[in-house]
Amino acid sequence: MRLQGKMSPTVAGSRSVPTTRKVDIPAVRATVGMHVVGLDRPWEEVPLLFQNFVIESEEQVDILCDHCEWITIEETGCVDMPWEPAPTPRSASPAPGFRVRRPLSEELPQASRRYHQARDYVDTLLHDVANNRDTSLGEVREIVRNCVSSIANNANAMFWLTRIRDQHSYTAEHCVRVGLLAITFGRYLGLPGKDLEILGLSGMLHDVGKMRIAPEILNKPGALTRYEWARMRRHAEYGFQLLGSDHELEPEVREAALSHHERLDGRGYPRALPAADIGRTTRIITIVDAYDAMTSDRAYRKGIPASDALRVLYRYRDIQFDKALVADFIRMIGIYPPGSLVELDTGEVAVVLATSPQHKLHPLVEVVLDRDGQLCEPRPIDLSEQPTDGSQGACAINRALPDGSAGFSLAEHIRRLSTANSSATPVPR
Repeated sequence: MRLQGKMSPTVAGSRSVPTTRKVDIPAVRATVGMHVVGLDRPWEEVPLLFQNFVIESEEQVDILCDHCEWITIEETGCVDMPWEPAPTPRSASPAPGFRVRRPLSEELPQASRRYHQARDYVDTLLHDVANNRDTSLGEVREIVRNCVSSIANNANAMFWLTRIRDQHSYTAEHCVRVGLLAITFGRYLGLPGKDLEILGLSGMLHDVGKMRIAPEILNKPGALTRYEWARMRRHAEYGFQLLGSDHELEPEVREAALSHHERLDGRGYPRALPAADIGRTTRIITIVDAYDAMTSDRAYRKGIPASDALRVLYRYRDIQFDKALVADFIRMIGIYPPGSLVELDTGEVAVVLATSPQHKLHPLVEVVLDRDGQLCEPRPIDLSEQPTDGSQGACAINRALPDGSAGFSLAEHIRRLSTANSSATPVPR
């Protein structure tokens, strides 16, 4: 194995690794407590939330074993290890990602308008279904295409909008967010435009069947009884029926409504499908649906942080969720998703503008609150450039903040930006 620094032999066929020396070892030898400082492939291709870190769990060991053959660790003591030839570095495949066609400031007003249109449409659609009125899906395709276009211009704008949550309009907003995140994820994977449209339709319509569930069950603040749970599970079948063939939807859209609670281990519902019978569109919707549900406030529980939701998805990869897609989704979301709030070590509060796979802990942010918690003139900072403020040293993120904390309203911030960049632009309410 390769050592960085001088080595002195101890016994035949072995070398002593001095303190703080960097050593390449097979990933299968990784153990909790090791300080990982390098991989045999780019960091952005591995679904880890940190770079240059100390392994803290077996889950992180599994990630390294799944995605790497060799890792570089930093030893803190003298360790005798057998001498082995260095591996031939494998060529890294091109990482998926986004191309930005328009700056965030220019795209945000249009993204707000598209989001608002989608939100109003889905809200009306679900209200009609709940009241047994005739429903028309004639507008939904054009709405989805507009969202696909906005995400193609700048995906971070829609990321911002998916951070705005209203517990009292959960089902409608959840459907819109799943549609937008599914489109964004599909674009991240490099899927063609027709597939993005199908993903958007599948996400926005996947939970339409919930409107046929009694409100006292759907919005119950406590645990459901066995009878209530049996009724709740029927929403998948109701959705499939509501999206009948007369609506001229692709088969994948109806299938996603029916099967988004199916799981790879065959323990999902309503049909307990085996993994081989769960298509790619449904697998994507399943991951996005679970992520958004976990991170949203519900009548019966508070949402969990994005990082915790990603850990749950990873824990159940290849059990409930598609392993490869989970890894890609984790890479896309990152530890600080666009639109999330962070506290800087200067005491200021910033909103994340965009993230970089090469600098997961150092995104592009915009300071929105000063050290006293007062609104200030927005000031962008690229944390990957390690800026200094003269007194605090290198500026970095101190901690992530829950949405809506520190008295900051992302919706109002978007409203101000939209007003500044486009007159009379509707924004989410």
